[in-house]
Amino acid sequence: MITVGVEEEYLLLDPADGAPVARSARVRALAGGEVGAELLRSQVEVATPVCGDLDEVAGHLARLRRVAGEAAVAVGCRVAMTGSEPFEGRASSLVTDEPRYRALAQDTPPVIHAHAINGMHVHVGVPGRGAGVDALNRVRPWLPVLVAMGANSPLADGRDTGFASWRTVVFGRWPVSGPPPVFAGVGDYERRVSALLGSGVVRGRGQLYWQARLSDRYPTLEVRAVDVQVRVDEAEMFAGLVRALVETSLREGAANTHFPL
Repeated sequence: MITVGVEEEYLLLDPADGAPVARSARVRALAGGEVGAELLRSQVEVATPVCGDLDEVAGHLARLRRVAGEAAVAVGCRVAMTGSEPFEGRASSLVTDEPRYRALAQDTPPVIHAHAINGMHVHVGVPGRGAGVDALNRVRPWLPVLVAMGANSPLADGRDTGFASWRTVVFGRWPVSGPPPVFAGVGDYERRVSALLGSGVVRGRGQLYWQARLSDRYPTLEVRAVDVQVRVDEAEMFAGLVRALVETSLREGAANTHFPL
């Protein structure tokens, strides 16, 4: 069975004017451990458990959105499933008070200021890192398609950006972002990651902001190309598409078929 899990990031908005509000800590305290922190104090994150099918994914996302939404209402704000900050905000540059987030803010303050963006990350189980790297190579050509299909961030700071996915543009400002390179195998993957870490370009493996990568926390291939979706059924659909891409890639990898670069 190919397992799947989803992480979603949400924005906290003032219901009066739509501006982001720095109430993440209060929302998380009321949510009883179901809602996590994100880079900015105007953001929160949720994550499903490991799921065996898409109905399970949808059920958990609906529950987690309800928990986050009720906690937000209780502290006077609303949860927004938008990939970017639609209105100019008062709290868009307030960083969550955790060491890794403070370090990012110290390194790249201009990037952090524009980072009120929210994605949907789909984790698909892989049988090992070697198979995962091969599947990563095969999924890679489909990442631009997923970006286009999953775009949900045309507005930022009260203006139409001209991009369907402004989140993708903002992420491109980081040193390691966009589609990953093609890897010769798991050894090549680890050598390149070690070189990036040794160069000081990134502080840790969590800053490898490729649109797809191997997870270091779970035995999964993580696809990060899609903006957070407005509706649960849309999120469920993208979880299914990503799972299908990875499953097909694993099958083709086992058969040693050619893949396009």
